[in-house]
Amino acid sequence: MSKAVKIDRYDIAILRELQINGRITKTKLAERVNLSPSPCWERLKKLEDAGLITGYRAMVDIRAIAPVTEVLVEITLVGHKSDDFRLFETAIRDAPQVQACWATGGGIDYIMRVVVSDVDAYQRLMDDLLDRNVGIERYFGYIVTKSVKNVPDPLP
Repeated sequence: MSKAVKIDRYDIAILRELQINGRITKTKLAERVNLSPSPCWERLKKLEDAGLITGYRAMVDIRAIAPVTEVLVEITLVGHKSDDFRLFETAIRDAPQVQACWATGGGIDYIMRVVVSDVDAYQRLMDDLLDRNVGIERYFGYIVTKSVKNVPDPLP
């Protein structure tokens, strides 16, 4: 979120509806949240401008197009200074195979979600990161065999 914004139950309702259907018309959205169209559109613009809505996209089942391998990877870094984290994070931002990466507390430093064509492509990615010396001490990869649940983040 780029700037602090106060939201109310109507804003939450707008966000919930958009999570369910990002292609909903503005008129239908206003109907669903019990607002007239103009105030609803103003609220929508406010939510976009504040950075609460970061984009609109389709959820595509890539497996219906081509076979892919999804891997969750635990990463532990050698060093734990801000420069060590910055070096690793820069490398990960530049890796298109890494779809998501979260810094974590506890026994590991990061968890990544990697989507590649096959296990060999995953190993090439990891070998490349190790060769580039981006600070990885060790990593553990877990092949995803089935997606059990994948929903948008819950709203309060």
